[in-house]
Amino acid sequence: MHRIIAVLKKEFLQMRRDRMTLGMVFMLPLVQLLLFGFAIQTEVKHISTVVFDQSLTGESRGLLDAFSASGYFDIQYAANSYDDVNEMIDSGQAKVGIVFPPDFAANVNRGVSAPVQVLVDASDNMVANQAIAIANSIGLLKSQEILTQKVSLSGPPYDIRVRPLYNPDGITAYYMVPAILGVVVTMTMVLLTSMGIVRERERGTLEQLMVTPIRSLELMIGKIAPYIVMGYVQITVALIIGVVVFGVPIRGSLLELYLLTLFFITASLGLGLLISNIAKTQMQAMQMGFFVMLPSILLSGFMFPRDAMPRLVYYIGDIIPLTYYLDIIRGIVLKGIGFSYLVGQVTSLLVFSVVLLIISTLKFKKKIA
Repeated sequence: MHRIIAVLKKEFLQMRRDRMTLGMVFMLPLVQLLLFGFAIQTEVKHISTVVFDQSLTGESRGLLDAFSASGYFDIQYAANSYDDVNEMIDSGQAKVGIVFPPDFAANVNRGVSAPVQVLVDASDNMVANQAIAIANSIGLLKSQEILTQKVSLSGPPYDIRVRPLYNPDGITAYYMVPAILGVVVTMTMVLLTSMGIVRERERGTLEQLMVTPIRSLELMIGKIAPYIVMGYVQITVALIIGVVVFGVPIRGSLLELYLLTLFFITASLGLGLLISNIAKTQMQAMQMGFFVMLPSILLSGFMFPRDAMPRLVYYIGDIIPLTYYLDIIRGIVLKGIGFSYLVGQVTSLLVFSVVLLIISTLKFKKKIA
């Protein structure tokens, strides 16, 4: 045990002298959460819209009011021709164009289907999908209102009541901030630890460790323990930011979240140590770390739903530790569930931790390469 404590002291002294690392520990979660928390919004509102109203009637103005009142469309321009609408969309001034034909009101009053053309700039897929879905919804709602009036019903023929659970207002930050926390911890643990042994080798301090009676396992434990503390510091900072700045509710047990996070931190550290043992230089270690980070962000469910991925890609996501931690942190923070619902995810992270740490320990050669 005294040998492990000696390595711990050495690592903490090295961290204290490396002010850049200490700065990253505190600033990385702060900057990443603020940037991603505000920037990543899956719900796109205030889409710039141009209107070419050839009807100029109360019926067309009523439908435009519905578009405007939704909060998704900002009617900023009035076009004088169809070409003007296309030109504004081509130039990027408007993302959506709404065109009313001259006989719009007449068709509505006769009970005939009145077409309204909605042009959407689909070069931005997320904005386009949002605009198309909302435009269709507005059209359906207004059509139901007219049908209800004409057949003199006391209400719509179908009363479908939807009750969203856990995030009823659809606030993107509630969903994204816990996920960003997992990404930040992965980034720090993998990148910093992946350069640990490589840095020792390049600086020559590994030679001093070689002449000591310390064992490979003791060296691994001594090296990862300070980073576990660092990971918990980052998680605490990130949770404070999430609650104070973004108002993210924490419905589950914080103690349970901290306990289960240990499995994720050790899995990430094991991955970083494995890279550190494989890489010859710090540059190689950094490149390998970024090679791991990209799939972690894209395939774990952080940005894109895994259910929409092809089966092969979905299964690749199963070998990424962040995939399981996102289920844990979103489940505890948003749903308020506990360990009994997360046994599978915790077991997977435990397997990752044990396997990666064993491989890293066996890979480490107590000699100068």
